[in-house]
Order: sequence, then structure tokens, then C-alpha cells
Amino acid sequence: MPIARLMPAASFSIALLITACAQSRTAARSPAASSDSATVAALDEQYQNAVKANDAATMSLILADDFVLVTGRGTTFSREDLLREALAATTTYERQDVETRTVRVWGDAAVVTALLWIKGTRAGAPIDYRLWFSDTYVRTPAGWRYVLGQASLPLPASPGNSSP
Repeated sequence: MPIARLMPAASFSIALLITACAQSRTAARSPAASSDSATVAALDEQYQNAVKANDAATMSLILADDFVLVTGRGTTFSREDLLREALAATTTYERQDVETRTVRVWGDAAVVTALLWIKGTRAGAPIDYRLWFSDTYVRTPAGWRYVLGQASLPLPASPGNSSP
């Protein structure tokens, strides 16, 4: 088929792609997406506070049954692993503070990207570090649930800052 005959179809396809992208960007900024973003941000803050307090009951309400956490070293933890750790109070937190948080919503999925400062003791040993994490939430019939967490390795200490 001559290229000249393909050009109108290609132009039409490109126009459709541009329109779809524009609509996707508009949907992401819609009032519903803003409301979802605020809801997920509040839920993620509630989850981080529950972790800090070793509040397994609140954590269990937010974590999906098939939740998985992947650390920067590739170790995975299930919902049950995290709840067991909270119940045992293996870690005592002085800080479990989100320093910056961004929430992005795509329909029934949302990703929270944040810088977290963790300070306290774990199994009697002091811990003090920052890391980046991405938390993925999905909308379910029961509301938003935390389904996947991915954490970076601890970040190197900042120059001129005694804490990492």
C-alpha cells in the first residue's frame, strides 16, 4: 500500500492518541480525582501513624488481604508479617514521619510516593534512616486498600546533618 494512503490513517491514529492522553490528564485533575487523592493521602497518613503506634488493628483495616511489601533488598513481607511485627512491637518508633508525599490517582488505583524518616529501636538496636517508598492503593467495594508497598534501601546520611 502506498505511503500516501497510510498517512490519513496514521494521522487519525495520532489524533486519537493525543485526544486520549488529553482526556486522561483532564480526568487526573478532575474533582473526583482530587477527592480520591485527598482520601488516599489521609488513609496513607493513618497507616503510617498506625505503624508508628504498632496499631495492628488499624493496619489490618487498611492492608489488603493479599498485600505485599518489597524492600530495597528484595525481601518481601505479607500482611500477616507486618501485623505480627506490630503485635510483637519489635520496633519502637520515635519517628515514623513522612517528610514529603505525592499522590497520583488513575481511576481505581492510586500511588503514594513519599520520603519517610524512621527513627527508634528495632529488636533493641537503634535505627535512624530515611527511605523512599511507593504505596499502591486500589479502590474496592469496601473502600481504598493498601495492596503493594515498595521501599528503597536506606538513604545515605545527608552532609552536615546528623540524621540520615
